[in-house]
Amino acid sequence: MRLFLVFLILIKGLVMGAEIVNVDGAALIVESDRKLPIISMRILFLASGSINDQHSPGLAQITAAILGEGTKKLGAVKFARLLEEKAVHLSADSTREIFYLDLSSLSEQFNDGFNLAVDLIKNPNLSSGALKKVKTQTIGELMRKENDFDYQASVGLQALLFEKTPLEKPTLGDIKSVEKISLKEVENFIKTSLARERVVVLFGGDIDVEVSKKYTEKLLRVLPRGKKLELARIEARKSPTQKRVKKETKQAYLYFGSPMFMKAGDDETYKATVASYILGGGGFGSRIMEEIRVKRGLAYSAYGNIYLGITHSVFKGHLQTKLESLDEAKKVVVEVIDNFVQKGATEDELNNAKLFLLGSEPLRNETMNQRLSRSFNDYYYGKPQGWHSAQLKKIESLTLSELNDFIKSRKEITNLTYFVVEAK
Repeated sequence: MRLFLVFLILIKGLVMGAEIVNVDGAALIVESDRKLPIISMRILFLASGSINDQHSPGLAQITAAILGEGTKKLGAVKFARLLEEKAVHLSADSTREIFYLDLSSLSEQFNDGFNLAVDLIKNPNLSSGALKKVKTQTIGELMRKENDFDYQASVGLQALLFEKTPLEKPTLGDIKSVEKISLKEVENFIKTSLARERVVVLFGGDIDVEVSKKYTEKLLRVLPRGKKLELARIEARKSPTQKRVKKETKQAYLYFGSPMFMKAGDDETYKATVASYILGGGGFGSRIMEEIRVKRGLAYSAYGNIYLGITHSVFKGHLQTKLESLDEAKKVVVEVIDNFVQKGATEDELNNAKLFLLGSEPLRNETMNQRLSRSFNDYYYGKPQGWHSAQLKKIESLTLSELNDFIKSRKEITNLTYFVVEAK
């Protein structure tokens, strides 16, 4: 396919350009790009996200917010002023599995920015005032989300799919759990989760490997010693169930999901990518959107996506519809997914998926952060650098019979669990 050859030319030396080195036991991933005088650094702590929050849901997010309050010596305002004076971006956040800090600046200011980041890790603003502030902000956000029915349906579905597991609670926690978080818990989280044994460092931009190694060595010297943690695999609910809650709403919110018995990095990942696009991830033209919006006018939008992760994998989808159309919409969702698994995709659907997935790939590799994230994912999934590019080659040569054999083997996605928000 000529389109794919053009793509390979565009990204040659970018995705494959990342170099991985070992620095005192820590992985360092570097992708140099001298076109602009900008350096980006990401400090990732594996197995340190909200998946470990089951005793204090929201703890990882509260800790990230605390790191946004500057150092104990300077406080939030003075620390933010120093960052602004140097035009340095520094932030912290967490996902389900990873806690991370992002640092970026012009090359000439990077050393100052790095020193500020190190100070932040060594002496965060662990004060009662800072904790009270971030807890108040988080609780305020959670209170606003009580009337965000998309959010309520999303976290409700998550709770059903992963009932009584570390994935049951939302990453933000809830109002009660956030209220209970103590300063001692935040301090302990930093000591145990932001440990050198869990760190992976990414560098990109106007910097080479040797200089990146020196910065990484400095970072490692200030990180607390801890334990490397392997996260357990968590499977989504296999037996379907549903929950319906009533709210003051003028439309219904239908969220649905099912298990996916695969994980990130499996040999057939590329087939799952194509199947996901055709079934519900491709917007207009996808099965779910065509059947629910275009043919029946039951919703403005409807989506379904396959997510493959290290700790868990699921198929999830959602739509909003008129109150009186809820049962019909739910019936159509079941029919579409059952039909897809039984009969597979069409040749036109496969060709359209290839055109989009291959043709749009250069847009997903435009920025340094995008390329670094891609390189990190290859590493995180236990794959060699360039694994994602190899997946694209497999998509290019994928035949309809190969795809449909895969789709027909994924009967688990028909075991749908539902969470519905409807009117009182």
